[in-house]
Amino acid sequence: MIAKKYRLTEKETKKVLHKWKPFFSYWIVLNLLKNDLPYNRFSIVIWWKSVKTSIDRNFFRRKFYDKCSWKIENSWQSYDLVFVVKKQTKLEKKEVSSIISFEKDLSFLLDKYKI
Repeated sequence: MIAKKYRLTEKETKKVLHKWKPFFSYWIVLNLLKNDLPYNRFSIVIWWKSVKTSIDRNFFRRKFYDKCSWKIENSWQSYDLVFVVKKQTKLEKKEVSSIISFEKDLSFLLDKYKI
C-alpha cells in the first residue's frame, strides 16, 4: 500500500472525474488532472458490477497500489490520476487471465503518459 498523502479522497476523485482529460485502454479509463504538488496522487474506481465480492475488490485495489507505488515520485510532472474500471469488465481473483489483463492495462496507461 502507499501512504495516505499519495491517495486521492472521494472529493478529490470526483473533482478529477469532473474536470478530466481521459485516456482509454481496453478495460480501464485513466483520467488526469494536473496538480501543484511535487508528487503524483492516485485513486481507483472499481464498479460493483465488475467484482463479485469485497475480497476481490480489495485484492485488485492492492494490486493497483503496488503497481503505482514506485511511480509516485519518479515523474517530472505531477498529476492526480483516477483509474476507472469499465462496468463490463469482470475481475476475478482466482482467474490468472483477469489479473494479467488488469496489470497489463495499468502498465499501458502509466507508460502512455510516462508517469
